[in-house]
Amino acid sequence: MRGAGAIVAEVLRTLKEKASPGITTLDLEKIAAEEIKKKKAVPAFKGYRGYPFCLCTSVNEQVVHGMPSKRVLLDGDILSVDVGVLYDGFYGDAAITVPVGTASAEALRLIDITALSLAKGIEAARIGNRLMDIASAVQRCVEAVGFSVVRDFVGHGIGRSLHEPPQLPNFGAPGVGERLKAGMVLAIEPMINAGGYKVKVLKDGWTAVTEDGSLSAHFEHTVAITEDGPHVLTRLTRA
Repeated sequence: MRGAGAIVAEVLRTLKEKASPGITTLDLEKIAAEEIKKKKAVPAFKGYRGYPFCLCTSVNEQVVHGMPSKRVLLDGDILSVDVGVLYDGFYGDAAITVPVGTASAEALRLIDITALSLAKGIEAARIGNRLMDIASAVQRCVEAVGFSVVRDFVGHGIGRSLHEPPQLPNFGAPGVGERLKAGMVLAIEPMINAGGYKVKVLKDGWTAVTEDGSLSAHFEHTVAITEDGPHVLTRLTRA
């Protein structure tokens, strides 16, 4: 899974560098497809339940599962990019949210808090803790500053399948749920809205947007629970 995670991290770094005003989300899709093929991996999302692309590209009020298109990214947008790959029989899955050009102070704060909430969740992913200790850590971080946690989509186990038990919400009471053990691997992925937590799915059957039109951000890492603490498999080990 280290190999799969490293590929995901490399692809996300490339996409982060390319995400600038004037590029389309379909351009980013093509870049990702080429990079994944070059690394001898298989896109995890393409064909999954009929999804037609390698990436999920969610812009501004889009929460998750936004589909690449001819939409041109504009200065001030925020873009969430979710990437998954299958490599040597195992999956890796991660997401980032990046500002396009010069984003607003609110947008940058939302991105920072969402990234911080992921870090808090990862810190709680330790042997002996409960599953919902991760969820509670994310929720406390987010709601302390007035943002909200999406309820309709959750993180998940990951390994030889893209989505495995258990489901991992980003909200809930601590001390509840499955006891965390060495060898478990979780995709921890807070989806955070600047406004209310409610979302709706558009007519394309995939793209989820905030019900109130507020901005949304999404970060995700594939995390192994080990005797030495949480190990992030989708984090680059070099700058």
